[in-house]
Formats: sequence, C-alpha cells, structure tokens
Amino acid sequence: MIRVLITGGAGFIGTNLANKLIHDGYEVIIIDDLSSGYRESIHDKAIFVEGSIVDDLALSKCFEYNPDYVIHLAALFANQNSVDHPDLDLNINGLGTIKVLDWCHKNGVSKVVYASSSCVYGDKKLMSESDEDFHPDTPYAITKLLGERYAQFWSKHHNLNIASVRLFNVYGPGDFPGAYRSVLPNFIKLAIDNEPLVITGTGEETRDFCYIDDTVNGICLVLFGKTKPGSIFNIATGNKTSIIKIANYINVNCNNKAGIVFKDKRDWDCVIHRKADISKINSLLGYSANTHIKNGIKNTCDWLMKINS
Repeated sequence: MIRVLITGGAGFIGTNLANKLIHDGYEVIIIDDLSSGYRESIHDKAIFVEGSIVDDLALSKCFEYNPDYVIHLAALFANQNSVDHPDLDLNINGLGTIKVLDWCHKNGVSKVVYASSSCVYGDKKLMSESDEDFHPDTPYAITKLLGERYAQFWSKHHNLNIASVRLFNVYGPGDFPGAYRSVLPNFIKLAIDNEPLVITGTGEETRDFCYIDDTVNGICLVLFGKTKPGSIFNIATGNKTSIIKIANYINVNCNNKAGIVFKDKRDWDCVIHRKADISKINSLLGYSANTHIKNGIKNTCDWLMKINS
C-alpha cells in the first residue's frame, strides 16, 4: 500500500486531505503537535505521531513507516501570528521545513509537496507563478517564500522531487474559528452568536476564496501528477470576491440580523485585491475549482452551526 505522510495533518487542510487519501486507498501517517490542530479530527485509520517538525525524534518515528510521499503542511499560521511571534514563525516555518526536507531526502521519498501561500505575492496585480519579483510584508509571507527557496534547493542539489503549491484563502467545513484563524470561520461564529461581523477595512477588499474540496483536489493532482522538480503551482479559483459580499452571504445563511461593523485595517495588511492566475495548473494537470462561493459558504455555515448546536 502506498503511504503518504502529512505534516500538520491534524489541521483543517490536513484532516481533509487525510480523509480523501484514506478513502482512495492510501495509508496515511500524520505528524502534528496539536498546537492548532485537533486530535478528534484525525481519521481513525490514520497513523498519528504527536510531535513537532522541529523535533528529530518525532520525525524519526514518522519515517519508520517509510512514507512514499510527503505533504508538508505544518506551519505557524498565519500573518497576525507571525507579526506577534516572528521568532516562533521562523523556527517552525524555516527550520521545521529544512528538517522535513532533509528527512525526506535521506529516506528516499518519491515526491514532496510543500504548502506555500498566496501571501508571498504581497500586493500584486498579477499573481502568476512566472513572477519572480516578491515583496512579502509579514514574517509568515517571508518564511513561506523561504520554504519555497529551500524546496528548490533540495530539488536541485539533492535530487529530491518537490513541488510547491501556493494556497489561496482556503475555507470550508473543518476550519474552526479562533485567535489567529481565518476570517471566514470567525465571521460565521459571530453570525451564529447574533453579533455584528467586524470588517477591518472598507469591505471592498477582495480575496480568492478556494473551497477545501477544490484545494484538496489540487494538492492531490500536484502530488501524484507529473511535475518538474522545483515546480510551483497556484491552487485557487481564479476569481475574487469582496469581503463585504462574504459577510453578507454569511449573515443571510445564519439569519444574523446584527449586520456589519467596520474598523481600521491592520497596519500590516496592505493587500487590497487578491486573485490567482491558475492557467498553469489547469493546462498541465487539468485542475479547476468547481465549488461556487455561495455553495461553499452555505456548506461551511451549515457545518459550524451543526457543531455549535
């Protein structure tokens, strides 16, 4: 049986990936320190190693299972967290990535997918993989770009087959609200509690929101597809949606009458519009995002309302 190791596999994206891979007949090993993941979210058929990617003993336990593939998701998430804790961000996203890649190289892993972020683009009009002029504006964005550079180094100098994927504003069931978490589940939690949704900025800012099923599909296409070592792919929808439209969708789905309030934008958040160019992954691997934003938000609201009932 083919074995896939997922670092950060108890988190939102990791658990959804594990569920799909196990359903498709793969054996899944998960390493997670549970700092932001949830043990109860881990599939009961997955092999679980509790520990950090900066801990060689924990990594050695994972590689005792001889994984064929590795999906490296583990990271300190995300921008605000990295602004508040830049040293921790560098340790996990920088040193942790080096350790994971080194263990993959020494154990003959067939392929690695490194999860990067759309944050590396900064405030770019055209967010295309061909662009090499970056202006990351948070420690998280800096270390995510650093991880891409390490991936390319290991590909070139150690012949490790690695592809990086830049993920864009992933959302969906399994993404819990909380401090340093994504805007969408935190909006939904406010709506469930009949509180106004707090928008930092004008609300006209846009993001490329990609539903979890489409993100998981994209990662699997990259993992098992034929790609050049060191390749980079955007995984997104190729569309942009305003934050105020997202908030209105959520209030309608949750029957929240409290409305919306506005606050000044965060001083580090300089990205006004974000939309991915997905032509590369579409042409090379046949990827497309199939979930409409309204349907994805409804599914996410229904899930969070159910677990909060």
